[in-house]
Amino acid sequence: MAAVTTLAERWRAAVRGAGATADDADLDAAGAYLLQRWMEPQRQYHDVLHLAHVLDVIDRHAALAPHPDRVRVAAWLHDAIYDPQALGDANERDSAQFAAGLLVTLGAPDDVAAEVARLVGLTAGHATGADDPDGELLCDADLAILASDEERYAHYTSAIRREYAHVPDDAFKDGRAQVLKALLELPSIYRHPQIREAWEAKARANLAKELSG
Repeated sequence: MAAVTTLAERWRAAVRGAGATADDADLDAAGAYLLQRWMEPQRQYHDVLHLAHVLDVIDRHAALAPHPDRVRVAAWLHDAIYDPQALGDANERDSAQFAAGLLVTLGAPDDVAAEVARLVGLTAGHATGADDPDGELLCDADLAILASDEERYAHYTSAIRREYAHVPDDAFKDGRAQVLKALLELPSIYRHPQIREAWEAKARANLAKELSG
C-alpha cells in the first residue's frame, strides 16, 4: 500500500508540474482511477510495476528532457488503456485520446494535453523525429526493460507470454520473433546518447539471445 501511495503522490506532482489546475481532490481521484487501470487483471507485464519502472528511469534522466513532467504524465497514460487482444496500435491510440481528454478535464492547457497525447502515441512504434528529447526519453524509458539483467529479462518475457496466453504457441513465437527482429534492425534502440551508451549493447544481447532461443 505504501508503494501505491507514493505513486499517487508522484502523479499529483507530475500533473501539477505539467500545468493541471484542478483541485487536489480531482487530481487524486484521477490518480486513483489510473492506478486501478494499471492493476487490471489482464496485465501481466504492462502493470503498475512497469509504470513505476518507467517513472524511475524518467526521474533519473529528467535533465535530458525540457519538459520532464509532461514526460512523466505521458508515462502514466501511455498504457492507460491496455487490452492484449487489441489489434495493431489500438491501445496506444485509445490511450492517447484518453490522455488528451483527461488532461483537459483536469485543467491542463490545450497545448499540453495535445503534446502529452502525442507523446503517448509515440509508444506504439517508439519512433521519434528529429529534435524530440521529450519523446526520446519516454521511448527510452519504456524500453528500459530490454537492457535488464538475465533474471529480470526472463521475468519480463514470461510476463509477456502470460499476457498473450490467448495466442497459440506457434503464432506467439512467430509474432514475437517479428518484434525482436524489428528492434534489432533499428539503427539504435535507445535515442539519447547517454542512455544508448549505457544500455544499447545489453539490450541487443538480450534480444538476440531470446530470438535464437
